[in-house]
Amino acid sequence: MNRRTVLSAVGTASISAVAGCFGSDSSDGENPTSGEFEEPDEYETESFGERSVPFVPLETVYDWWNEDAVQLVDARTEPQYNEAHIDGAVFSPAPDGLEADDPVAAWSTETPIVTYCVCPIAQAGQRGATLLEEGYTNVYGLAGGFNPWRENGYATESNVDAELTSYEIRGQTDSVHAGETVLVREPETGQREASRIGDDGRYELSLHFVDTPTDAVVELKTPEETRKGSLEEFTDDVVRA
Repeated sequence: MNRRTVLSAVGTASISAVAGCFGSDSSDGENPTSGEFEEPDEYETESFGERSVPFVPLETVYDWWNEDAVQLVDARTEPQYNEAHIDGAVFSPAPDGLEADDPVAAWSTETPIVTYCVCPIAQAGQRGATLLEEGYTNVYGLAGGFNPWRENGYATESNVDAELTSYEIRGQTDSVHAGETVLVREPETGQREASRIGDDGRYELSLHFVDTPTDAVVELKTPEETRKGSLEEFTDDVVRA
């Protein structure tokens, strides 16, 4: 029996729904949490499409997780999820989850959900916004992403023996695209990371890819163009695209 299972057995089974229901029938699924979820304070939000996703500090999310009061949703790609993920988190990639048998589909729309990635917010926000569109009412993102969770020594799980490599890409595009998304994708495995363009047209992407050497060819997609090149090329200097 893992730690969360023990906590589940002693937790208080009560859920306080956050105000703001979008009219879905919460009887369509089960709430898999067993701990007490208290209505949170106001948090900073980020807009994704027509939805605003609140992002919650790490320590608060850890407390929720420790009390089995929320469900964690990993919005990254499958290789990244398999390399390591928060203990108990399900795989449901951004933006729309799995085409079939997505684990979130079995949950009540009142289930408290926290999405996360390492972007630190792009894919978590995209998945969170989609869940809000689908009628889930208690949806949050993990501020700062997965890496701080890992660095603090909080519980993680791994499905494979793999090597995680980090890369930093800095770019510049036209400032008219401020707020839009830049995406890097490794086509062979489907691993991807996303980031937003700043007010001055600058963007930064922190890539955390599994078993991906510097000579691996990736696709960089900006509002201006899609460009292919090696990770070594894209990380050597500021990308103008």
